[in-house]
Amino acid sequence: MIIEIKVPVLAESVPDATLLEWQKNIGEFVERGEILIDLETDKVTLEVASPEAGMVKDILKKSGDVVLTDDILAVIDTEGARTTANTAEASNTQNIVDNSDNENKRLGPAARKLIAENNIAISSLTGTGNKGRITKADVLNYLETNKQAPEKDVTSVTPTVEIRPISKDQSRIEERVPMTRLRKKTAERLLIAQSENALLSTFNEVDMKPIMNLRSRFKEEFEERYGVRLGFMSFFVKAAVEALKKFPIVNAAVDGDDIIYHGFFDIGVAVGSERGLVVPIMRDVENMSLADIERRIRDFGERARDGKLTIDELTGGTFTISNGGVYGSLLSTPIINTPQSAILGMHKIQDRPMVENGEIVIKSMMYLALTYDHRIIDGRDAVQFLDTIRRTLEEPSRLLLAI
Repeated sequence: MIIEIKVPVLAESVPDATLLEWQKNIGEFVERGEILIDLETDKVTLEVASPEAGMVKDILKKSGDVVLTDDILAVIDTEGARTTANTAEASNTQNIVDNSDNENKRLGPAARKLIAENNIAISSLTGTGNKGRITKADVLNYLETNKQAPEKDVTSVTPTVEIRPISKDQSRIEERVPMTRLRKKTAERLLIAQSENALLSTFNEVDMKPIMNLRSRFKEEFEERYGVRLGFMSFFVKAAVEALKKFPIVNAAVDGDDIIYHGFFDIGVAVGSERGLVVPIMRDVENMSLADIERRIRDFGERARDGKLTIDELTGGTFTISNGGVYGSLLSTPIINTPQSAILGMHKIQDRPMVENGEIVIKSMMYLALTYDHRIIDGRDAVQFLDTIRRTLEEPSRLLLAI
């Protein structure tokens, strides 16, 4: 039986995808569920697996092609005989690194390049991908464990690098590396956000000592009971939800000449990954506990690192929180994640002298920034919204009382 391998259905916010490297050639046998090729979108990398075992009869799209939903990528003949051609890829890789176990391991394109650059024996790697596939994250974890480092950051797509000498002694060089799809799409959306929205930022600062004391007092008991660490982000998420309830316009979005008010709270949390910044969405956060939020954030972080977030998890959202403080940022003006109308920026906690009751005291302060679309959110609402978050964090009991 002949089976067509098609591009899976992409979300409305993902118009197309780019083919990475084929894992099989025409005439090779593929097992059911075995990965044929990866598709890179501006949000995630998708694995396309064979639904049945058979021989690759034809490949209709080549690596680097841009494809759309339901485009036919390849044709599989389920009655095709198993051939020795399957060892071709393993033989090619053996010319680069020690590959005694490669017949039982499958490599992603980024992982293969890292392995070659660092001369790693594949037999020493443990794959955490689908059916034991070795991912880029597996190689990076191995390098970190063995206190090595890759020569340079490698994106999901192997870039074409153009090195041009500037001086005759060739002591000055520069590299031209094309943007990844994720970086390119992020750049496009940031420009759209700035050109199509009336962006304005307002700032405040919050004394983090009450939250820090609460965490210090209950962190061991919390982790023992729920199996996850108590971080700062869950408090900010819950505080944001309480503020959004009081100021629903901040949770709204512009659609043409209309304003859409959302009766739910889907909060996006910006997560840094090796491929770039992604914003997975936590749905219906108003129904989640602090432990639920911490578990979800940890899960998002782990899967963002491994490139396993789904398109659905990166689509939608009514409000976003970004924590530049983890990188040491003291103050910034984040850009909204369209079509949302506002984004909260967290920053570094820093001990600063503050005046309290006429006396100078040292407090653990954090600057907060709220960037918002001034077309629908007035300055008064934005300022009061941010101040509500501040007051909630400085008096965590407000979360219990929902005031």
